[in-house]
Amino acid sequence: MASYQEIVEAARAVISEIAPGTVEARLTEVVVVDVREADEYEQGTVPGAAHVPRGTLEGAIAALAPDPTTEIVLFCGGGGRSALAAHSLNEMGYSNVHSMAGGFGRWKNEGRRWSTPDTLTSDQRARYSRHILLPEVGEAGQAALLGSSVLLIGAGGLGSPAALYLAAAGVGTIGIVDSDVVDASNLQRQVLHNVDRLGMSKVESARETLAALNPDVKLVTYGTRLTAANVLEMLSGFDVIVDGGDNFPTRYLVNDASLHLGIPVVHGSIFRFEGQVSVFAPYVGPCYRCLFPAAPPPELSLSCAEAGVLGVLPGVIGTIQATETLKLLLGIGTTLQGRLLIYDALEEDFSTVNVSRRSDCPACSDPDHPPKLVDYDYACSPAGTVNRS
Repeated sequence: MASYQEIVEAARAVISEIAPGTVEARLTEVVVVDVREADEYEQGTVPGAAHVPRGTLEGAIAALAPDPTTEIVLFCGGGGRSALAAHSLNEMGYSNVHSMAGGFGRWKNEGRRWSTPDTLTSDQRARYSRHILLPEVGEAGQAALLGSSVLLIGAGGLGSPAALYLAAAGVGTIGIVDSDVVDASNLQRQVLHNVDRLGMSKVESARETLAALNPDVKLVTYGTRLTAANVLEMLSGFDVIVDGGDNFPTRYLVNDASLHLGIPVVHGSIFRFEGQVSVFAPYVGPCYRCLFPAAPPPELSLSCAEAGVLGVLPGVIGTIQATETLKLLLGIGTTLQGRLLIYDALEEDFSTVNVSRRSDCPACSDPDHPPKLVDYDYACSPAGTVNRS
């Protein structure tokens, strides 16, 4: 039986090896993959390298390099494991794979740049293991989630499922804005709350639920109404805004503030048996006013308290909002930017409508002059003719 070293030498005879200096000069041109184990990786790695342990490489490589002609450089500690891995990828049909000669040990000995990656604790690896197994997320993606921040507008029907799933996913900072208190009528759909918290501030009820779910998450609460005077201060510093507001004045105010701050908004709305979701990226895609330049008249814009809502509907829509938020934070997949997703619960039907950015939009047509922030009354009278600062 051949020894390990003999197997490695046989692989080296048929694969391409590349010197660390050549790799360093081409870091921005090739896909560099560290195939060492987690305990080795966390001690230091090549800047920008993806971490995929050798045992999972074959299953994960398609996410990193969908095109089998992509140039890939693999490295390990001394060059042996990466040589075997390169041979394996060659057999899978990858035609432009190299092993870095001498591995990370030689890289460091030659005095080349290296960095210590942000890594997870052992408890976090256990908690988020199903995320880490996804090549599109991995440990680096999970670390990015833990370093991200999301602001939820509302701790009600939409905010409840969105908050629960974002907290469970390990979003590091979650802010919540809601001036209301828990009422018995909320409990049919607002799953952050319970009967023991009737009369309690919704943001404090949400804090108790989310803190018990995931102690990794820092919670920032604002138990006050969102206004033109405080909206920029509240929204500043967050990576994504999840709009679960239940009225048009809040939606327009959040939209306009996001244009000032350059923060994407994941919009959701519900009515009786129907829900809608979209992503509004400031000055990249359409904004909320591109879709709805002016609010409908008050008699046609009834609230859930007036028209009713199927209790599970916000669970569907809020969970989709959480999904879109995670995709934005991770930079993966195709978001709903430029599309409005419509869900009909009675027909169990999903459909999408393309939405384009309007050149005559009253809010986002001129990036140099974002809309003036004003408090809209519940008829949203200024919505069609937005004043600019």
